[in-house]
Amino acid sequence: MCLIGTPYKWGGANPVSGMDCSGAIQEILSSIGFDPRGDQTAAGLYESFAPRSEHGKLAAGALVFYGSSLDKITHVAMMINDFQVMEAGGGGSKTITRDDAARDSAFFRIRPFNLRTDIVAVLMPTYPV
Repeated sequence: MCLIGTPYKWGGANPVSGMDCSGAIQEILSSIGFDPRGDQTAAGLYESFAPRSEHGKLAAGALVFYGSSLDKITHVAMMINDFQVMEAGGGGSKTITRDDAARDSAFFRIRPFNLRTDIVAVLMPTYPV
């Protein structure tokens, strides 16, 4: 599955029409049989995995959660190595069309995990959920 360049779409969970951060992570988890049931937000994914995860381990497969606190998680990405994540990012609640995504430079991409300074948790999930 190649998601690189897929447009960001607020609330999206489809690689053709676009995905937001949690939709992208759920698509990846689903492809390997580890997606929690239901449509999850970034905060919902944290709640699904936190009780049965190794906390703080930066390695491929870890989920990185961003926000202002554990009660206000706003973004999730997945580590692909010790220093990079894959994520659907750059957009927000007003990014709902391909034109919006192009305007906002919002798409599925690979970036350094610490480019954002609002990391609130890193979880290495124990699979399956």
